[in-house]
Amino acid sequence: MTDGTDAPREGGDVDEIRRFAPSTLVEALRTRSGKQPHRVAYTFLHNGEEIGEELTYQQLDVAARARAVALENAGLAGRNAVLLHAPGLEFVKAFAGCLYAGTAGAPLQVPHNAAGVERLLRVVQDTGSPVVLTDTETRDDLLDRFADTPGLAELTWLTTDTVDAGAAEQWVEPELDPEHTALLQYTSGSTGHPKGVMVSHRNFCVQAAENQEIWHVSDDDIGISWLPTFHDMGLMYGVVMPLWRGMRVYLMAPQAFVRRPRRWLEAISRYRGTLSAGPNFAYDMCSRVAEAEGCDGLDLSSWRMAVCGAEPVRMPSMERFAEVHAPAGFAHRALAPGYGLAENTLKVSATPADRDYRTLWIFDGALAAGRAEPVEADAPGAVPVVCNGPHQTGTTVRIVDPVTRRARQDGEIGEIWVQGGSVAKGYWRRPAETRETFRARIADEESGEFLRTGDLGFVHEGELYPTGRWKDLIIVDGRNLYPQDIELTVEKSHPALHSACAAAFPIERDGREQLVVLVETNPQVTASGDDLPARVAAAVGGRHEVLPAEVVPVRRRSLPKTTSGKIQRRACKQSYLDGTLQYARHDERGGKGGPHGS
Repeated sequence: MTDGTDAPREGGDVDEIRRFAPSTLVEALRTRSGKQPHRVAYTFLHNGEEIGEELTYQQLDVAARARAVALENAGLAGRNAVLLHAPGLEFVKAFAGCLYAGTAGAPLQVPHNAAGVERLLRVVQDTGSPVVLTDTETRDDLLDRFADTPGLAELTWLTTDTVDAGAAEQWVEPELDPEHTALLQYTSGSTGHPKGVMVSHRNFCVQAAENQEIWHVSDDDIGISWLPTFHDMGLMYGVVMPLWRGMRVYLMAPQAFVRRPRRWLEAISRYRGTLSAGPNFAYDMCSRVAEAEGCDGLDLSSWRMAVCGAEPVRMPSMERFAEVHAPAGFAHRALAPGYGLAENTLKVSATPADRDYRTLWIFDGALAAGRAEPVEADAPGAVPVVCNGPHQTGTTVRIVDPVTRRARQDGEIGEIWVQGGSVAKGYWRRPAETRETFRARIADEESGEFLRTGDLGFVHEGELYPTGRWKDLIIVDGRNLYPQDIELTVEKSHPALHSACAAAFPIERDGREQLVVLVETNPQVTASGDDLPARVAAAVGGRHEVLPAEVVPVRRRSLPKTTSGKIQRRACKQSYLDGTLQYARHDERGGKGGPHGS
């Protein structure tokens, strides 16, 4: 089976495609199937390395039509259905089938434990449809492993991999308005219970057009993605962009990357990837591997857009990655930090193509007071904040006081509010929360409705600098402390600690707000006699001038995180308060951080 890098172009048809601006994803795929039928769109890498199944646009169109007929026969046309597929191209076929049937698919991660099954059942109930689209192996495995779980056997399972391809001839194209809901993107839960974000065909098309504009995406680009397709970033970059723009993408299972991070870079090197994205922790993982093993055998010179989205993007991570991979031909200019969220389909702002990302050094004392005061990098108290680029054409970004709802000036920190064509329709069956989040208005202005992101940031010289989550903000003695800054200090306090290993949050104690830090660590560290809590407390106190009330070592991989690797701080806090943490040592709760410890 060819890797498709020498697949023939289709001349004038490609030029016509480049001028095409579809209003729905169905229109996009149907047109590409007609104009570029034999061009490979998707390739799945078995074990993250070997070429497995491939799909041309024509093959995907046929598969989508057949699955749409099955959905219509099941009474799902115009309704909702959960998508629950193992990594692979069957998910792409099923998602396209939902689009062709007018069904709003709700992609979810295949459950690996009881909590995952509980989430599945909760989302199924929320969608209002008992039907779960899946593949045969996944269904059988779930029903076998969780046979005693109440409610699982009562679900209606539709195995999309058993659909007869001949049914495609029975498909009748539905009349889809661009505002028709194409997806229910259930939020990952970093700030609360998952909610279904209603993403329309128009939202997807606007987002894809903005990506094309800012990154100069063409049908000659090659995407490489290990990101989970049930997550907004993985779905947009791994599935929607190839369908909409005509670029080819190589996909691999997320676990293939996690087990061996170098596979991501090897795929970029082998297949000459030009566009690839990942969260902050993924770049950190690759840097650790490169520092230990070197970059021999890698050629990353083709990688022109290395997109990074996190909470927020960390300058040390970006610089470290660029430095250790420079011998492999990686260009610093390829780094492209961006900011986005599911409620805006994905991206709000990003670093444009052919430009280095920017970092602003600001005085931490002013930052604690809600201002961004630029200083020199070597000035006392200077901290770096990464620019996430300008907002897109047709998108408006405003910084607003989250309490008074009054606009703030450039350089003042406030909540990021967004207005534009990528803003989703709202939350499924949650009218009150939709009004609060998607219909916000700035006080004393007639500027229309905005999406409240819940994220803090500021604008400097027309570009966006996110600083953290509003509701995660820690206020101690009148000073604003950002948990991600404290967590970064924790990570650097001990050589055995890794990225995304800490959670910082406030608790109310003795009538005042105090800081608690949870730290994932190896049992060897706590058993070695090394006083990890004291080292962490000293580092935090020295850098941020506040001593934690308590530093609690917990087991590796025990902190709740979202599917994109973000710490779920509120869930961490609740586990701490409930006493349900998985402590690194069974015989004690942890170490006190200083004189404020109880």
